[in-house]
Amino acid sequence: MDELTQELSTATWRKSTQSGSDGGNCVEVAELSGGHRGVRDSKNPTGPALIFTSGEWNAFIDGVKTGEFD
Repeated sequence: MDELTQELSTATWRKSTQSGSDGGNCVEVAELSGGHRGVRDSKNPTGPALIFTSGEWNAFIDGVKTGEFD
């Protein structure tokens, strides 16, 4: 198991402020070492997580802000 994968188990995960309290569909994000970000399904916290580099994460955030995914 690599270092980033191990880091996922102790990471501090946060949900979007847009997520409702009804436990519906949402993701959680964690800041990891080296500027990486972990993303997981909040309903399955022990399931798989995606890990993005800082460049990938910044491109995603820019896309969200510019409406690329609307």
